[in-house]
Amino acid sequence: MRGRLTRLFRSLHKREEGITGLETAIILIAFVIVASVFAFVVLSTGLFSAERGKETVFAGLEKARGNLEVRGALTVTDVDTNGTIDDSDDIQFNVGLAAGGFPISLDPAAYTNTVVINYIDAQAREADVTYSVTWILDDSDDLLEVGELAEITVNPPAGSSLASNENFTLEVVPPSGGTLLVNRTMPPEIDDVMDLH
Repeated sequence: MRGRLTRLFRSLHKREEGITGLETAIILIAFVIVASVFAFVVLSTGLFSAERGKETVFAGLEKARGNLEVRGALTVTDVDTNGTIDDSDDIQFNVGLAAGGFPISLDPAAYTNTVVINYIDAQAREADVTYSVTWILDDSDDLLEVGELAEITVNPPAGSSLASNENFTLEVVPPSGGTLLVNRTMPPEIDDVMDLH
């Protein structure tokens, strides 16, 4: 019986002295390489995602911080006192920056990077109407900055007239940030000067 066990053990260990160590080392190196590649992919993806997330946050901040707001009431003046509001009459309102807003160019003569105003009523929609700016509080440049106040005067487009109880909208579109919608309804009777809240 003892001889059989000895022969069995000798047959198990025959010519395999160094192979198990070499195979183990190769398998271990393969695991390390695969783990390294996987870690690199995970880190690269994480860094890319973090960068995209940062860009999204900054774009959102840019949009939120560029907003304009109406300060006070909107005034409609019947300049020619004919009882209708047409292209010879004025629509005036004051604008300022929202809290924490970035400076916005209010130069009506500029072709790029400035505010665009669109006019909408029951008869027409006119894009990029002409407007003028009167500075109330400013530092003598064309940028509307924190603490400054500007009065914008818009004339309804030619061929358009506002009647009693008619709605109209002014879309004030800055180069960055959200669009400011100024929506008002004309009063039942047209006066020479009307204060629309």
